[in-house]
Amino acid sequence: MIFEELELQGAYVISLERLEDNRGFFARTFCKREFSKHNLNTQIVQSNLSYNRKKGTLRGMHWQVSPCQETKLINCCRGEIYDVIVDLRPTSATYRRWVAVKLTDDEYKMIYVPKGFAHGFQTLKDDSLLCYQVSEFYSPDHERGARWDDPAFGIRWPITPPTVVSSKDGSYPDFASETNRA
Repeated sequence: MIFEELELQGAYVISLERLEDNRGFFARTFCKREFSKHNLNTQIVQSNLSYNRKKGTLRGMHWQVSPCQETKLINCCRGEIYDVIVDLRPTSATYRRWVAVKLTDDEYKMIYVPKGFAHGFQTLKDDSLLCYQVSEFYSPDHERGARWDDPAFGIRWPITPPTVVSSKDGSYPDFASETNRA
């Protein structure tokens, strides 16, 4: 695995190293030793799939607050997505800054999202499928979110307006709202 730190400290794009032969290839998607060498969280307690029928579907921006903050490791198993993370660590030099990474089913890259970040994505192809692992169990009481168009972040999405957004994702309060951050 090749680890490339993004401009938001602690976030990485991880490229898989493929061992290829006439059958196809083999690649590791997780190695506790290699993650530890980069001081990354190695705890995985849950694995999730997110299937999205329509191009332009937008999910996000989501995070969990303390004590249930979670690290995420995300890859695109089918299709193509525009994956966005936002640094929500108030003491960080990159607080409220965002970065996007295009993940596809043929580039074999993943994004590592540290605790204290919001995450969301938009599908760039029909029938896109994300696979992701998280370091904490889902806790509805600690779940928070921001709208895809929240002015606190100014995220530039490739398909505007999105084709599909859930009513929940479209109705989050502004990030500036105290109730959304606590």
